[in-house]
Amino acid sequence: MQRGRDLDMIAIADEKLAPRAGAWSTSDHAPDRWPGSKRPRPRDWLRAALLALVSAVGPSALAGEASSDPLRLCADPANLPFSSNQPDNPGLYLEIGQVLGRAIGRQVTEVWNLTYFGKRALRTTLLAGQCDAAVGLPDDQDFMGPRIIFTKPVLRVGYAVASPKAFVPSSLDDLAGRRVAVQFGSPPQSLLAERDDIQAVTFREPEEAVRALADGRVDAAFVWGPTAGYLNATVLHHALTVVPVEGPGMQWTAAVGLARGQTALRDELNLAIDRSGPAIEALRVKYGVSTGAAIALTAGDAPSTIPAPASAGRSDAAAAPRAEQTPPQHLAQAAERPPAPASGSEADLAEGLEIFNGICAHCHGPNAVQAERRIDLRLLRHRYADKMDELYRQTVTHGRPSKGMPNWSEVLTAEQIEKVLVFLHSAQTD
Repeated sequence: MQRGRDLDMIAIADEKLAPRAGAWSTSDHAPDRWPGSKRPRPRDWLRAALLALVSAVGPSALAGEASSDPLRLCADPANLPFSSNQPDNPGLYLEIGQVLGRAIGRQVTEVWNLTYFGKRALRTTLLAGQCDAAVGLPDDQDFMGPRIIFTKPVLRVGYAVASPKAFVPSSLDDLAGRRVAVQFGSPPQSLLAERDDIQAVTFREPEEAVRALADGRVDAAFVWGPTAGYLNATVLHHALTVVPVEGPGMQWTAAVGLARGQTALRDELNLAIDRSGPAIEALRVKYGVSTGAAIALTAGDAPSTIPAPASAGRSDAAAAPRAEQTPPQHLAQAAERPPAPASGSEADLAEGLEIFNGICAHCHGPNAVQAERRIDLRLLRHRYADKMDELYRQTVTHGRPSKGMPNWSEVLTAEQIEKVLVFLHSAQTD
């Protein structure tokens, strides 16, 4: 196919006597005169040059250099350290995508999409043909079933313990008697909840946990490793040691995900990954992702149930857009099935629940099941009676910054906000 296109280029040159404008500079490819001849005619020179080029590099190499089809990467514009629309700080996964794009001879373009909705974001971008590949999906065949195929792993990521360099734990037992920051709803929080000898201090986001460590308010932070490593490398000037933690639910391999029909592109990217090892390693170091000797969980460390990450690709999850969260064991039964909807259709309820679990569950609990009464949204009707809807809309569209509640009106449409409300009506308790 490509060879035919190459020969067509030669035929066009023969007929029109000149290359397409901007294709390449004549001074780069041939001497000003053919040896022993007068100045060559444009058609002779171009024909010979193109034939020589095809013969020298071969059709497949020429296809990589001349491909007009960009490699479209699914990317979140505000998800450092993984991806960003800031040209001077594009993020780890976006830079890996650029390395792989160059390796297969395709220019990279970004298809921006916020990943608050997780798997839903992949359904509306990657699986809808809006983009070709998503770097950093978990290398797990069960992630979204057969609809997504994966390349070879490009990186290993997971949870880690960050601590001052003067104190480097080698096991969880070394954290006994210390204050350890964890993120709400994360596997480390569930794990430390069963350790009476460790004082867990819960934060809403891993960035807040690392900030507390830097300020001396806690002694260590057991959080999402890429976030801790990135802040350590870029803000804290490597003041901390960040050690990975090995064990169930702690580490994942990240790969490039593609729609299942893209097997040829997957094979190309696999070859590119093999050739790009040093460049990917340099990016790992640049963004502070820790590898090497890890803290290993013992059989006594592992909790009876480890929740899945609340999100992936965002700050607290396993190398992918936001996935559905599995609640901790003491909430699992109550969270298993939401009540019947109080208003709205079953479809509205289902979509509202999906949106809620994608962007709200990390603070308010999966399926709105929450042990802390002050942020338990199942009590909205009990607290506010007929003012519930009005206060909900006011809070969601304006936020409460002093309480850590952002303004979601630039992320959610008015229709999506109403569908979340349908779900919340269904979740109310007396």
